Amino acid sequence: MILLNRRTMVAGASASAAACLAGCVSTDPNPAVTAAAVSVAPAVDAVTPNYNAIYAEVRDGAYAIPAFQYGQVNQAFLRTSVAYATKEAPGTIVVDTGDHLLYHVESGGRATRYGVGVGREGFGWSGEAMIKSKQEWPDWYPPKEMFERQPDLLKHMAELQSGTGMHGGPENPLGARAMYLWQGNRDTLFRIHGTNEPWTIGQSFSSGCIRMVNQDVMDLYQKTSVGARVVVLSYPGSEPAKVAHA
Repeated sequence: MILLNRRTMVAGASASAAACLAGCVSTDPNPAVTAAAVSVAPAVDAVTPNYNAIYAEVRDGAYAIPAFQYGQVNQAFLRTSVAYATKEAPGTIVVDTGDHLLYHVESGGRATRYGVGVGREGFGWSGEAMIKSKQEWPDWYPPKEMFERQPDLLKHMAELQSGTGMHGGPENPLGARAMYLWQGNRDTLFRIHGTNEPWTIGQSFSSGCIRMVNQDVMDLYQKTSVGARVVVLSYPGSEPAKVAHA
C-alpha cells in the first residue's frame, strides 16, 4: 500500500482504525464543530453552478429526496467545477480527507469538487482502492463492532438476505447511493455513500466511510464506472485500509 502525503493536515486517527471498519454513521447527534467554522482555501478557477437547482428536491424511484439546505455548510464544501492539476487519469476519485474534499478527475485539467464527511479521530484511513460495485438505495449491514459500541442499533435492524441490517431508504444512513471500495479481491468495508445527516459535510464525523450530500453522491455515482480508481490521501494519524477478509 502506497500512502500519499498532503500539505495541510488535521490531527486525527489512532491505530484503532482496524476495529471500526465501515460503521458509516455518527455517534454524536450534536456536532461540536459546525462546518461553517471550517476554513478551506478558495477553489481555483471555479465554475459555480446554480445551487438552488442542483440541490433542489428530487424524486428518485419510490423516494423523495428533500432539498439540501446548503446554507448549513461552508460554501467551500458545495459542488464546484475547479482547475485541478494531477497525474491521475480522468475518472479517478481523489479524496483529500484533511480538507474534507473529494475530486472527480476530468479531462482538460479540471475536476468536480465535492465536500465530504470523513472518519472522526480513530477512524481515519488512507491508501488506494477501486470501485468494485455500486448500489442505489443500498441496504446497510453494520459490523459487529458497531453493535458492540451501539447496542441500541439493533432496535432498527431486520434480518435481510445477507444478515442483520437495515433496508435501503431515506432513513438509512448510507443514503441514496453507495460505491463499495475494494483492494483486489478484498473488501475494505469502506464506502463512498450518501447521508441523511447533511450538516456533517465538512466534518470528521463518521466511522470511516466517506459521506456526501445525497444530490452530490447521485451526481458522482452516474459519473463513476465500476473499476474506477480511488486514492485517499494520507494525513498524520491515518491508517492504511485494513481488508475485511483474506
